[in-house]
Amino acid sequence: MAGSKKPRLVGFNHVALEVGDIEKALAFWGRLFEFELRGRSKTMAFIDLGDQFIALQKGRKQTLDDGRHFGLVVDDKEAARAALKAAGVKTLPGPFLDFRDPWGNRVEIVGYDNIQFTKAPNVLRGMGLGRLEKNANARKELAAKGMAIK
Repeated sequence: MAGSKKPRLVGFNHVALEVGDIEKALAFWGRLFEFELRGRSKTMAFIDLGDQFIALQKGRKQTLDDGRHFGLVVDDKEAARAALKAAGVKTLPGPFLDFRDPWGNRVEIVGYDNIQFTKAPNVLRGMGLGRLEKNANARKELAAKGMAIK
């Protein structure tokens, strides 16, 4: 199509994870993180992330994820590390804080302060988080893109 404009990618609405059992998945995630459910049914549950969500869907059939993963942003990476340890969840070897859920989904824990991803102040406020800070490197990366935090 001559002259047609392609849409611009602007973010993620949700990530869907296949799990073997919704109740067991919610119990697992509840041992690790504080969260609220956005909704649920017999075969799905939705963990609220403010303006985004994780969809847990019953029906995992594939083998363990190796390289395929998603980065889950938390307000306190060290608290996440401690929660994983307290729950007996083994972290994967390597430089990142990665783990697998009981169904083999690989998750990387990423600290909000260390990345470009930024929640709008109204979303943070609605999540009861107030203002979360960025470290110098994240601020520099954002500034280089014209996205400096004021």
